[in-house]
Amino acid sequence: MKARLIKRFEGEIAVLDRELIHDLPKEIQRARELGDLRENAEYAAAKERQRFVESRISMLRKRVSELQLLNLDKIPKDSAGFGSKVTVDEGGRQMVFELVMPEDASPDKGFISVASPIGRAFLGKEEGDAVKVTTPSGGRSFDIIKLVTIHDEE
Repeated sequence: MKARLIKRFEGEIAVLDRELIHDLPKEIQRARELGDLRENAEYAAAKERQRFVESRISMLRKRVSELQLLNLDKIPKDSAGFGSKVTVDEGGRQMVFELVMPEDASPDKGFISVASPIGRAFLGKEEGDAVKVTTPSGGRSFDIIKLVTIHDEE
């Protein structure tokens, strides 16, 4: 899991590096050729994208560094914690959630932040546990039917 996250982040860094080094300079140059930079929306958009990409690359590199230093011994082996994949049943509907850091959360892809209401509710739970959680959209109830911890995937 740790290695998979590092690989995913490094892949995104590679894509963003290419955009930063190859694509954005071309866009900025094209926009410069359009004239007055003070009223040039294309130039402003390209420069803003450049700042965003630089910031994202910096954050991803920091995350890779943090993950490389992550002490797996502090993460539970038999209950849900960071990096766990939790398969749940919610009223007859099965879903799989992966517990991730807040900046990596993407609920539509099943990546749930350990700081979110649902993520916090799963922490420390085991296979077979029933979990009730209050979310901004109302109460939800889950039955944990399968748990794969970060240790099971290494």
